Amino acid sequence: MSQSETYQPSEEETRRLFEKLDEEAEQSGYHLNPDRDFVYTLMEGLLVNQNRFGYLSCPCRLASGDAEDDRDMVCPCDYRDPDLDEYGTCYCSLYVTGKVLRGEQKVGSIPERRPGREERNAARKKRSEVPATGEGGGLPYPVWRCMVCGYLAARDNPPEVCPICKAKKERFERFM
Repeated sequence: MSQSETYQPSEEETRRLFEKLDEEAEQSGYHLNPDRDFVYTLMEGLLVNQNRFGYLSCPCRLASGDAEDDRDMVCPCDYRDPDLDEYGTCYCSLYVTGKVLRGEQKVGSIPERRPGREERNAARKKRSEVPATGEGGGLPYPVWRCMVCGYLAARDNPPEVCPICKAKKERFERFM
């Protein structure tokens, strides 16, 4: 067995990663799942993947080891926000919405929304061909502006909470 196959993160490493991600989440208007044992298991999986691949790929998905191909599933993955918007939790249930945290929304199973490799490659190629601005160009996502502080977010829906000023989702307007 290689070192990466036998790697088991220490309790200290797991705790440090938890504290880091929890602080970053709360500062940005996100919440980690309140089930601490479950979250620590996810932290261990993230650390194993970091040791194996060099990046914190989602422990609930199979990473290829190709950093470019796996970029969309590096924690927090590209699918976190749409999953939170639609289901109240992300695919691996590391992140939850305020409603889930307060017990106002139940969580069920979350379908995998990550496209297959060929579809990801085609989408990546298409995005690289879209001009950022200019004649006939457009952005692949709508841009939302926080009406309080001006923060811009390019994604399908506005964030639940502005990561800068903590204004709620209702304080965002479609900017572009």
